[in-house]
Amino acid sequence: MSAAEQCVKTIQKEKQLDTLSTNGHKENGRNDTEDDTAFTVGTINDNHRRTSMRDRQSSVYDDNALREKDTDSIHNDRLKSMTSFYKDILISVGEDPSREGLLKTPKRAAEAMLFFTKGYEQCIGDVVNNAIFEEDCEDMVIVKDIDIFSLCEHHLVPFFGKVAVGYLPKNKVIGLSKIARIVEVYSRRLQVQERLTRQIAEAIEEAVEPHGVAVIVECVHMCMVMRGAQKVNSRTTTSSMLGVFRDDHKTREEFLSLAKI
Repeated sequence: MSAAEQCVKTIQKEKQLDTLSTNGHKENGRNDTEDDTAFTVGTINDNHRRTSMRDRQSSVYDDNALREKDTDSIHNDRLKSMTSFYKDILISVGEDPSREGLLKTPKRAAEAMLFFTKGYEQCIGDVVNNAIFEEDCEDMVIVKDIDIFSLCEHHLVPFFGKVAVGYLPKNKVIGLSKIARIVEVYSRRLQVQERLTRQIAEAIEEAVEPHGVAVIVECVHMCMVMRGAQKVNSRTTTSSMLGVFRDDHKTREEFLSLAKI
């Protein structure tokens, strides 16, 4: 059995265990509706950190990370499968994976890719972790020069740059380090810069419920530098303005003047 097949088999086994656990409630005389309700309640209890900070459901906080529930065995199978694929890539480009310099390259590359995409192992609710505080503050908060490294989902090559995040509180503030962590989670996934910018803004908006949120991202895309147009000095700037930052030009101009990156 190949490493890829082993990975699929392990994931299927995990899903079967979840199904058996759910069916066990039905054997105890519960109907489908009761079982679904019990499963929902259990999920809420297991993920209370995400839901305790608000009374309503949030699309950002309820967004499960793709690898969040990976067990060690699934992680190891992913690593084995990816290592095998990277070995095939080396052969396909005409290299010899058995030569000294490439002996450990497939595994190193697989480990690196899992690290580059570690944002799939975290969800925003766990990252914020209730670091929302009541504070009599309605002055603009800006965190800028946040370094980001991400992978273009079209070519799987890096893009990197800086992020500036600002929000106008409405009697609630978020821990400053959490802003950087939110940026890190979304950037460590396969991305396009436009979506990344919007996701950061929406996550801050749902976490703090402020008067408004503004995000600016400026990056160098290696897919434009190393290939394609090959424009070495090109940079891409995107912005997302929510609430008062979109509606009031003076607030927007204040942010833009302070958040130059």
